[in-house]
Amino acid sequence: MNYQKISIPAVNQEMRHKVNHYINTLTKPRGSLGRLEDLAIELAEMKNSAFPKVTPAGILVFAADHGIVAEGVSAYPQAVTEQMVRNFLNGGAAINVFSKQIGAMLKIIDIGVAAEIEHQELVNEKVRYGTANFLHEDAMSREEAEQAIHIGYVQGVNMIRQGAESLIVGEMGIGNTTTSSTILAVLSNKNINCLIGYGTGISCEQLLHKERVIEQALINRKPSSSDPIDILAKVGGLEIAGMAGAMLAAAENRVPILVDGFICTTAALIAKLISKRVSDYIVLTHQSIEPGHGTAINLLGKNPMIDLGLRLGEGTGAAIAFPIIQSATLMLSEMATFTSAGISDKTKESEVRV
Repeated sequence: MNYQKISIPAVNQEMRHKVNHYINTLTKPRGSLGRLEDLAIELAEMKNSAFPKVTPAGILVFAADHGIVAEGVSAYPQAVTEQMVRNFLNGGAAINVFSKQIGAMLKIIDIGVAAEIEHQELVNEKVRYGTANFLHEDAMSREEAEQAIHIGYVQGVNMIRQGAESLIVGEMGIGNTTTSSTILAVLSNKNINCLIGYGTGISCEQLLHKERVIEQALINRKPSSSDPIDILAKVGGLEIAGMAGAMLAAAENRVPILVDGFICTTAALIAKLISKRVSDYIVLTHQSIEPGHGTAINLLGKNPMIDLGLRLGEGTGAAIAFPIIQSATLMLSEMATFTSAGISDKTKESEVRV
């Protein structure tokens, strides 16, 4: 994939002023809908429309395995990735429930599960059967990293062509909090103990072990903090690369990217390293309880919308927050103005008489 050919448009600053003025004519005190007003303005800038749409949402869940699991860094065995993909396909996972709730289009993509899965609803784009154990060797080749980004990009474009007005990306991959923490250590240059958490529920002893594994892996691999492909190839994940590619596609097409939790935010940082303008099209939907998420959020330069103590992944936090984002667009398209409703606006200072 030729990243130099990715052309992400600048958001429309003139639209910001136009929509801000319009919001101030709606039948409410100025600023009374708080961050919802800011969100409406941001969406208008992204979509280059005074009345932006976010429905229907498209959800892409990328699934892949991680060789680092062999080091005992996860509470669950690697087989759970395959089992959960089957659960997605059977409609029994949290993302299925929340996707249905918001009327989203949902696709599950096998980009690197370490097992064969055959299902008519599965998008099979397997790059390889999971990454290698990056404690001992590179997670993947540069070519495989680029292939995974390209797959994500194509899936993003396809979802947009099917009518998605906003994009939620999610993931499934046992061990991917370890991979994300390692990537974040490279990008932030912070100590590992500030970035790692208990993931799917490891013990305190396993947490210390996880820290030592990541520290040694970084010594062994020496990824370059300025080269997103090098980071992915040496210590990354196939689903993380896929999510980054989908985000590039969304930004290129002026489609808002609704970013989920820790792992998704890490993918967003990779996408931002490829093209800085990606972040202009990102709505950070929630604050995860994973310790590294705060650092990732600061690097991304976004404020999370909600904090519900979530740490599931799959894109669930973004799907849960979606109705709030939809509310921002409905405020613009359906609320009356003071003029149209025949309601007196706030008295101007020049009109006040003592």
